[in-house]
Amino acid sequence: MPQDNPFTTGSSEDFPGFPDGTVGLTAADAARIAASTGGSGLWAVDGTVNPDAVRLGQTLATVLLGGGTPGMASAETLLPAELAAHVEEVRGVAWPAYHRIEATDGVRLSAFSLRQLGPGPHPLVVVPAGWTPFGWPLFLWSYLTLARKGYHVLAYTPRGLGIPGLPSTSEGLIDVAGPHDWADGSAVIDFAIEHLAPSTIGFLGESYGSGISQLVAAHDGRVSAVVALSTWGNLATSLYDNKTRHLAAVKALLALTGGPVEEKFDEENQRILADFLADRNLDDVVKWGRKRAPESYLPLTNENDTPTFFSNTWHESLFPVNQVLTTFDDLRVPKRLNLWIGDHAAPEGPGLIGTEPRKANVPMEEAYAWLDHHLKGESNGVDDWEQVSSQVMFTYVTEPVTDPGTGEPTGENRIVEPAFRETRADWGQVIKRYEVFGLTGDGAGGTDGLLVPRPDEAPAPPEETGWRRVFVAGVDTEATAMDLPLMKTGQAEWAGNPKIYDTRKIDRRHAVAWTTEPLFTPEGPEGGARAGRRVRGIPRLRLTVRSTATSAGLVAHLLDVAEDETARIITHEPLNVYDLTPDQDTTVTWRLQAAAYDIPAGHRLMLVVDSMDPLYGGASITWTQTAFGSPEGEPSFLELPLG
Repeated sequence: MPQDNPFTTGSSEDFPGFPDGTVGLTAADAARIAASTGGSGLWAVDGTVNPDAVRLGQTLATVLLGGGTPGMASAETLLPAELAAHVEEVRGVAWPAYHRIEATDGVRLSAFSLRQLGPGPHPLVVVPAGWTPFGWPLFLWSYLTLARKGYHVLAYTPRGLGIPGLPSTSEGLIDVAGPHDWADGSAVIDFAIEHLAPSTIGFLGESYGSGISQLVAAHDGRVSAVVALSTWGNLATSLYDNKTRHLAAVKALLALTGGPVEEKFDEENQRILADFLADRNLDDVVKWGRKRAPESYLPLTNENDTPTFFSNTWHESLFPVNQVLTTFDDLRVPKRLNLWIGDHAAPEGPGLIGTEPRKANVPMEEAYAWLDHHLKGESNGVDDWEQVSSQVMFTYVTEPVTDPGTGEPTGENRIVEPAFRETRADWGQVIKRYEVFGLTGDGAGGTDGLLVPRPDEAPAPPEETGWRRVFVAGVDTEATAMDLPLMKTGQAEWAGNPKIYDTRKIDRRHAVAWTTEPLFTPEGPEGGARAGRRVRGIPRLRLTVRSTATSAGLVAHLLDVAEDETARIITHEPLNVYDLTPDQDTTVTWRLQAAAYDIPAGHRLMLVVDSMDPLYGGASITWTQTAFGSPEGEPSFLELPLG
């Protein structure tokens, strides 16, 4: 390795090290980390950042930057042989350095770089860290990957994020992807141009960093490509939509800043957060969110013609998929949208963090290919990609996991064949047709109502109108979108273990349900059909509602029900209805979250509507009554998009 540091703006001597001490990883530690994370990467089972992932990233940072502990700075000392060799390979082509980059208002941002040693110029990838208290070290594995591919890398922690005392914590207060963060991104670009002289500049971000990446690119024409993973297009509708606050998401994010609200946010942002949590002044909250929405600046992005790569998940709990689809559809640039099984950061997490170093991570491989094409000009097939790629939920093949000691099943599964993916030229090509299901009253003997396929343009028959069904509101049921803490259910989905519902346990005193007959494709039950229905896109639901109160919370769930009455969730969406006149009808229509789901032949589709879900702030008053109906002039229906 060269003895002279060619990058005089930062060095290992500038790095103060991690105060808790990094003691290194053995081969057994590395194997345990891979096993304990189960491929999940970023999240622990309690919804916090995975401590093993933190340890891995901080150890890699200590190895690369020297840490400050005498005798403990070499890769051979701190890492197992295979990982140490990987680090030394990178050190042979790129010089690591630690920086404090000064923003225009004097705030200093913690940053890390890998500068290519060979003759340049070289392309640069800037990586704003995600919304965690540990900042840039968490994704250090991905920086090594980028450096091996010939990129300069400049990663930084956005202002205000981090635990006080950690060298990866940036100064200032969190601006939640506001104007200060856009300006910080441009300051980082200025620093990179002065000290790295890159040939082209791309931004790669996950979660918080993905939104910042889009916003910087919209406001700074020097960005030549963007990769936005687990991203958002509209922060306002991510956190508040259908008059419903996404409370669990905001509370989870506030717990990941690295300190209390009053120390992490300025007075204006504290006021906005307090208003959101208290369910007041929500018009101001929406304006605040729109100011921070990449969707609000699409004319700038389109004018810059910035190639943009999106990745998101079907059961996304922080940034629901529909708002990403709206933003993506309005982009007029080279673009790609990958949609995966699971929840926030589950698909790309292992590839960013390195918890599965020997296993190819397809979500990240395709993200890197996007950068290779648009920053390095590689002819790698990206030009031939269709715009949308959808992973069809739960079409993977799994096998049971057994305990190595006892040989007994653990109750978990592992994936042996990946889920099916399908591509389309654009989002408009995903949906081939719509099927309308009418809703009936109680079935025979007071059972659930029916979902009845209605021929195109046909009026609702008599059995689909004139009924009324009542339930007691304000009490949750077994029909929940996912388990808490957030990301737990989605991580299990990504690993091959989707949540199983027992539909018999959904308390019909506090919910109303409708089901289809067993579903088959037109070939019929003997036709060997692969799916009873191929759900593709955004379902739409219309109901007539009345309440004994002036407000009502509604949460719709679509379930795939097997013959044994167990089910998997297809999609869901809440709606809060206000300003009701007690005991008078109001007709409401809302869109559920998009899905790509094949209902197996012979299974039934179930619609369950109850009044609350742990994810959301509801509008129902406990022990009041909510009733659904279907008047002749406005019959209730479920519109199902099919592929």
